[in-house]
Amino acid sequence: MTFKKIFLLCAILLATTISHAEGFGGLKLPKQSFLSPAEAFKASAVKEGDKIKTKITLGDKIYIYGKDLHFKITDPIQTELKPTLPPTEKHGEFDIYHDISVDIPLKEIESKVNKDYTLAIEMTGCSDGGICYQPQVRKFTFAYEGEPESFFAKISRLTQEGNTGKIADVLVKENPFFILMLFFVFGLFLALTPCIFPMIPILSSIIISQAGKEEKPSPGKAFFTSLIYVLAMALAYTVVGVIAGLVGADIQAAMAKPWVIILFSAMFVALAFSLFGFFEIGLPASWQSKLSSASDNAQGKGILGTAIMGVLSALIVGPCVAPPLGGAILFISQTGDAFLGGLALFVMSIGMGVPLLLVGLGAGKFMPKPGGWMMRISQIFGVLMLMMALYMVERLLPPSLTLLLASLLLMGSAVYIGVFDNSDKRSGLSKLITLSGLVMLLYGAMLFMGAVSGSHSLLHPLDRFTGTKSGVATTEVIEDRSVRQGYSVERLLTEVAEANKAGKPVVVDIGKEGCAACTELENITFPDPTVKKELERFKFIQIDITKNTPEEQAILKKYGLFGAPNILFFDSKGKALSDKFFTGFIPPEQFTKQLKTIQ
Repeated sequence: MTFKKIFLLCAILLATTISHAEGFGGLKLPKQSFLSPAEAFKASAVKEGDKIKTKITLGDKIYIYGKDLHFKITDPIQTELKPTLPPTEKHGEFDIYHDISVDIPLKEIESKVNKDYTLAIEMTGCSDGGICYQPQVRKFTFAYEGEPESFFAKISRLTQEGNTGKIADVLVKENPFFILMLFFVFGLFLALTPCIFPMIPILSSIIISQAGKEEKPSPGKAFFTSLIYVLAMALAYTVVGVIAGLVGADIQAAMAKPWVIILFSAMFVALAFSLFGFFEIGLPASWQSKLSSASDNAQGKGILGTAIMGVLSALIVGPCVAPPLGGAILFISQTGDAFLGGLALFVMSIGMGVPLLLVGLGAGKFMPKPGGWMMRISQIFGVLMLMMALYMVERLLPPSLTLLLASLLLMGSAVYIGVFDNSDKRSGLSKLITLSGLVMLLYGAMLFMGAVSGSHSLLHPLDRFTGTKSGVATTEVIEDRSVRQGYSVERLLTEVAEANKAGKPVVVDIGKEGCAACTELENITFPDPTVKKELERFKFIQIDITKNTPEEQAILKKYGLFGAPNILFFDSKGKALSDKFFTGFIPPEQFTKQLKTIQ
């Protein structure tokens, strides 16, 4: 073929191409068509009999990943369901589903929910054509058809609630009678916890000190003393709660001020010396004479001291009652209804005081005949008062000084109760008291050795010698605490967002110095092996609000919190799970269960 013929052939081919095109713009690639998410992922959920039948119908060449298929209740609570799923198919290295049907037993849902609820089906999938869709959610609302929650079942459920927001919601929605009954039961439950234990020796010591050396208190007088104590405690909770709710104050922050702590500690010391017999706490003689004549010469003595101790006791056990107290304060702050909120706190305090009233009734009836033993018991309670004073003031002292004071208190108390007296002259209860004194002396000596060696732990005073770590107040904790300070809402949300980028949910612990429940969380809950293992998949943030800066106050305000401790939860998408927030101490087992529900 000659060059001329080749050139002619190429010209003909070029002319043919141009005649079938609209310029170079007419040269188009075939267009790939993809289904919209609504077309690709269709789901239905229908209640039939004792189950909800769900069906997921996928578009042509669409599949979903087995690991990303979830069935959840999103309202009124958030919880993941665990229905039985059919086997998956293999798609390369992935387990996938095409069309799928899943039955969810109603009992699995209605064991957790007692009102209308929303079921959500979450799924993530791709097309064989080469596109992967964003996560898809399909929601279905169902009417609750189970038995209505009974009055007492509702109370039982709420008394186990650690979320102040949910308790505040109850105050908004329920009738006043239910609210007052709920808080009274709150008080009764709290009376069965260690919260009430410190009050029993305090009240008993007051009753014994007022009985005198040669007098056995009558049931009426002992009960009246208990009643004054409980009423003062109840009024303290009511006044403090109402003020905090109306002005939005952090009462715990106010109570942590050094001058307040020193004042209350001094009151405990004063009561201790009164029990040792140095003086008597009571009203002025003229006032007391008038009150005595008005109450058959039995009930005026020591009213002022009893009332003061009732107020102090309310402040001592404040962290134990954090959830109901916080719920009432939150309700007052949101609605301004100080009357109902304050009355609820008053009723709760009366419920807490029921065992104390029983102590008063039994003191006069079951107390043995007066004698020298009463002075000895009074002295023992005096030692307990000094321990309470040290417990309050320790937050202001260096750890080593706290150990030194505790050691001197124990060793001095052992000497005071006669641990070195001739045991041959003792018998029965006296020997038991001597044995207790010997234990106090030995433990006091251990604390003294720990103090001079630089130990910081009351529970492990010899850790410097044994090489063990106490887990409290070490240099590491002090250094970590400085890192926890200086948080703002912006800093917190930034760290949450960074954790979310790594696919991690977030746990935020809000604590402060001088907070007993915060210390319990750090020494009991967070170090627990099961908790530590579960926390590995979380970003764990600790915030210290001891300084109570405006930025720290803004964090509390944003999430509707009062004081510390509070534990916040954020899911892996950064959503704050306010219905899972927890106020106060939470045991390791319960905390682990809570963590397992968060994705």
